[in-house]
Amino acid sequence: MIATLARVVVLVVLFVPTLVWAAPEAGHEGGFISLDKSLIVQGINFVILLLILQRLLYRPFLTKMEERTQAIQKSLDEAQAARAEAARQQEENATRLRAAHAEAATIRAQALKEASEEQRRLVEAARAESQRLVETAKAQLDADVRRAREELRREVAEIATAVAEKLVRRSLRDEDHRRIVAEAISKVGN
Repeated sequence: MIATLARVVVLVVLFVPTLVWAAPEAGHEGGFISLDKSLIVQGINFVILLLILQRLLYRPFLTKMEERTQAIQKSLDEAQAARAEAARQQEENATRLRAAHAEAATIRAQALKEASEEQRRLVEAARAESQRLVETAKAQLDADVRRAREELRREVAEIATAVAEKLVRRSLRDEDHRRIVAEAISKVGN
């Protein structure tokens, strides 16, 4: 449609001046235009020139314009696809980043839980060890006290026996000796 309109405009622009400027030639009287062979030849030449120009210039120009339009459209489509891919990649990366943060938080929480559990276990082990050491020390102390008492009893018994011997030597009666030894043993027992 644009091509047809352009052709009509070109024809009008070219033929109007010919009609306006056509003047009667030297021997002709009459109208505006003198229709002779040269005008018809010029018209035919003009139409041929238009056809040649259309084939050589206008069609290749339209073809190139169409190719350029398609190339631009293709570039725009590729750019749009690249933008969409970039947006998808960005969203995917954001999703991966959120997942990595969540995983890191989970790992951190797990590590803190394990550390707390390990600390509790170590504290319990230390308490159990200290309790065992206290009980061992108490048992050792009790054993030392028992040994000391036994040793003290033996020494007291030896002293009592020695005292009794001295007293017996001074001529005490047997009953007195036994009573003195029994009193000494009972005192050591308490």
